Amino acid sequence: MCPTKHKHLNYAAESTASRSNSDVSTTTISFTPSAWISEAINGGSLRRVNLDDGINGWASPPGDLFFLRAKNFFAKRQKCPAGDYLLYPAGMDWLKSTTKLENVLARPDNRVALALRKVQSQGESLKSFIFAVNIQVPGKEQYSAVFYFVTEDPISPGSLLYRFINGDDSFRNQRFKIVNRIVKGPWIVKKTVGSYSACLLGKALTCNYHRGANYLEIDVDVGSSKIASAILHLALGYVTSVSVDMGFVVEAQAEDELPEKLIGAIRVCQMEISSATVIEVPNTTVARGIGLAKVKHHESGEDDDD
Repeated sequence: MCPTKHKHLNYAAESTASRSNSDVSTTTISFTPSAWISEAINGGSLRRVNLDDGINGWASPPGDLFFLRAKNFFAKRQKCPAGDYLLYPAGMDWLKSTTKLENVLARPDNRVALALRKVQSQGESLKSFIFAVNIQVPGKEQYSAVFYFVTEDPISPGSLLYRFINGDDSFRNQRFKIVNRIVKGPWIVKKTVGSYSACLLGKALTCNYHRGANYLEIDVDVGSSKIASAILHLALGYVTSVSVDMGFVVEAQAEDELPEKLIGAIRVCQMEISSATVIEVPNTTVARGIGLAKVKHHESGEDDDD
């Protein structure tokens, strides 16, 4: 049976050694964010807003609005509501710079990483982990939409998410998937982007992976595909009237990895481009995360039979 809960969030425990995403030992709890997570949620140029009618901000959509590969997908091609996230959504940054922003979590001025460093220097939240997706928007001025997801508990060893975080870039490129839902927007955006779509980003675009001691950041270079860049710039032209749900998934490609689970999702609510935080350059010798890879791919989307 497909999970249908979305009032609480799943957190991976340490006890399991199963490879299955569905078999990750999880505890469904009513989560109260710690101080550093609350700081991440409430900081930044884009504030947290109401899910249904908020504007120029972000919100957390219920996981069941997304349909992912079900337990019997390979036999019957069925999908089911995604249910709870694996990680807790900790906000979104809309950033602007004169150069492409890379490995933002390694920057000393990144507010989310800084909040975690502060509490860890006091001996707290030592097992916390940040998963970030940095969508790099090309143009005369460089923009980045950075989505943050966090956990206070260790990622379960052997789980699909653990294997993705600690795997090589080839594995990541084959598995990193985005699922989009246009919640609100003009017909031209829905016609061009599709009301619901999925794409293996690691195959369609150049993805750079930055692995730090307590984080994984994925930098998605939209400019590596002329088609993706054109579609995104069209959507940005209507951005103040568009609300879109963006969910991130490690694609299941074997039966023991089913059903798929959302790493996390964020709704971008009718964003104002002018709300971006300006990031100053030059960025003086930023420490690089381990596992950086620049892998070129042919321009291709994934048909959504995933």
